[in-house]
Amino acid sequence: MRNLEKLSSFKQYIPLTRKSNERNIGLLVDGPNMLRNEFHLDLEMIKEIVSENGTIKVAKVLMNQYASDKLIEAVVNQGFTPIIVAGDVDVQLAVEAFELVYNPNIDVIALMTRNADFLPLINIAKENGKETMVIGAEPGFSVALKNSADSAIVLNTQPTPETA
Repeated sequence: MRNLEKLSSFKQYIPLTRKSNERNIGLLVDGPNMLRNEFHLDLEMIKEIVSENGTIKVAKVLMNQYASDKLIEAVVNQGFTPIIVAGDVDVQLAVEAFELVYNPNIDVIALMTRNADFLPLINIAKENGKETMVIGAEPGFSVALKNSADSAIVLNTQPTPETA
């Protein structure tokens, strides 16, 4: 009986409901497609931009087995979970995204990629009541992907005169 009392008092500290206007975001980053030297992307900046639309609950960067230890460390230091894939990153990213689609605690699926291969995934997420967001960079950001998502963020990857 004593343990039951402890358990019930513990429930006081666990929020069992969330605010109705709070949106939880699952953010997945296509590492090989987006974390390229020519794009000059800062993952911390990406988190800030995406956070304007809700609270990021899942933040993962998928990378292939050739990712350097330095890159993996940078991903971790910026608050992302690195997922190292032996093989095709796209397949694992689709699996991770499907887990988010069927996660009742996630409201928004945010994919950082330029790849049109994820178009069916965007459509399935929307069919299942999830809001969708794509974050990408030019050149090569799929027009179909941008137009299919509920919102799209196109990153300016050209260095400014001050940073060039």
